This record gives sequence, structure tokens and C-alpha cells, in this order.
Amino acid sequence: MTADADALDGFDAFDYLATMVGIGAADGRCLFVNSTLENLIGQSRRTLRRGSVFDWLVDSTRLRETLDSVVRGEVSCGRFDGVLKRPASLGPAAELPVHVIVSQMDDATRVLIELIEVEQQTRLDREERAHGLAQANKELVRNLAHEIKNPLGGIRGAAQLLAMDVQSKELTEYTQVIIHEADRLQALVDRLLAPHRRPHVVGDVNIHEICERVRSLVMAEYPRGLSVERDYDASIPEFRGDREQLIQAVLNIAHNATQALAERIAAGDAQIVLRTRVARQITFGRKRFRLALELHIQDNGPGVPEAIRDRIFHPLVSGRENGSGLGLTLAQTFVQQHQGTIECDSVPGRTVFKLLIPLP
Repeated sequence: MTADADALDGFDAFDYLATMVGIGAADGRCLFVNSTLENLIGQSRRTLRRGSVFDWLVDSTRLRETLDSVVRGEVSCGRFDGVLKRPASLGPAAELPVHVIVSQMDDATRVLIELIEVEQQTRLDREERAHGLAQANKELVRNLAHEIKNPLGGIRGAAQLLAMDVQSKELTEYTQVIIHEADRLQALVDRLLAPHRRPHVVGDVNIHEICERVRSLVMAEYPRGLSVERDYDASIPEFRGDREQLIQAVLNIAHNATQALAERIAAGDAQIVLRTRVARQITFGRKRFRLALELHIQDNGPGVPEAIRDRIFHPLVSGRENGSGLGLTLAQTFVQQHQGTIECDSVPGRTVFKLLIPLP
């Protein structure tokens, strides 16, 4: 195996590809995998190289047949569709349809295996649109909030002056309603402007300290009926960031989860999982990063309503009757200020919000 590894040193350039690439021996032994395959299959490179390429797919029959045909020289390249095998903890998202390409190499005892996500291009296009829309929404919200703020102050001031002059108790009650509603709108505007007002305080950040802070706050609010599980990768390094902003971002997502879990909390079987991982050679926000933090906030609630699933990060969009629709918007804004992004994958019984933030 050492000789095989030495011979494959020149293939490190595959780590810069966004598609999954592996090299297999004629007997199916795994000789090399790139970072993208390592990330998506959910196992370390060292673990994968101790196994077989046939372990990668749910059904390896086509891969065995195609690999044999390529090694024997019957075909130079074979293609077929399959399903990548991934950790069961991902639930329905573990099933990742891929297009598999098996090609000859200069050494006839080895084959190059490419796995391309069937929905990869769709996902990249969606991310591109979401990034552009987030920037447009940010400017719209900021401008709209400023436009509302000035006349709102005038309305409140006029109502206060009117309250001083009117003698009727009934009319006084009306002026108090105006003042109360003006204050409520002022608080909403302040929340909209919060990410743009507060200075970005940068320091060393430990993601697990943030997770533990959020966990303690959630458990204090829901001491019964809800378990908050930890699944941490202790090797994740510290990075530069705004600790308070990141606590608020994670807390907003966790609060959304607890509200969606109301029925399960009452039944006593609600669960939130905080999971941290390192992703290598990953692309998001139109940039490629050598290392990135993946923080998964997973719950076993009913899922995000399908009607708003594509708009949950838009301002003032909420799945709850009395929701402000600002929690996820602010969370996305805070994470984007760290060059990161938030993705959501939701089906009934399992919702995962994934925070991606570059690591040094």
C-alpha cells in the first residue's frame, strides 16, 4: 500500500476539483480520494483508503462490472448512475444520486473514478441566486427601515401632543394605541438595522464555546421534553470572528427549532443536535476554501413548510402566525459577515441548518 501511495503523490491536484474523484486498483482497493469525495461521503481519506471503492455506492454491481470492463480493456470509459453511500445520521439527505464515470489510466491496473452530483449544477445555481438575492434584500431592508424611521418618529410625537390636549378618556386611549403601535414598529425597524449598526468585534472564536452557550440557554428555557445532543469534532481550530454575532446567529436558528418542536416538547421526545465538522476544498458564496467549519443544527420537528422553503432567509417571511420573520434573516446576515453562508435541508421529521464558515 505504501508503494501505491507514493506513486499517487502527484494526484494531489485533484483536491482542487469541485467534483468527487477517486483512484481504484483492479481488485477494487481504494488508492486515492480527493477532498470533495472525502467530504461528501462523510469519512476521512485514511479510512476510505483502507477500504474498497465498491463500498462507496449503495449498489456496487454496476461499478464492479464497469471497473472490470475498463481494466480488461474492453472499453476505455464506462458511465452509469448510482447512489452514493453516506452517514445514516443525514437521514433522507444521505441518499445522494451521482453520475459515475470510470476511465482508463496510463497504468492498466488502475482506474480513475469520477462521481458527479446529479443536482450539483442546480445547487450551485440556487446558491448563486440566493447570494445575489441576499445582497439585494439587505440593501432593500436597510433603505426601507431608514425611510420608515423618520415619519414614524413624527407620528409618535404627534400622538403624544394630541394626548396632552384631549379631555376624553376614550380619545386618550386611542392616542395610547397609536403610541404603542409606533413603539412596536420602531422596535421592528431597530431589529432590521441591528446588523448594520453594531460594529464588527473580531477576536479568537471557539465554535464549541458558542455551541455550549446556546445549548445552556435553550436548556434553561426548556428543561423538560427537549434534549440537546452534542456531536463535536474537537480538532476544529479557533478562527477570527465576532463571538456575539455568531452566538446570536446560532441562537436564532435554535429558537426557531424549539418553536417548531412545540408539540414534540409537550410529548417529551423533542431533540436538537449540534454537530461540528471540518470540510475541505469546499465552494460556497462563489469562493473556494481550503478548510471550512460545518455546524449542523438539526431537529426532529415537522419541517419547514414547503410554501416558504425557498424564502426562509428573506426578511419578514415566517412559518408561524406571530413570527417576525427576522430571526433567520439576521442569522444569515451575521454569518455572511464572516464570509460564510447558511443552508437548509428540511423534510418532515428532520430539519438541518448548516452553517459554513471559512477556517484559517
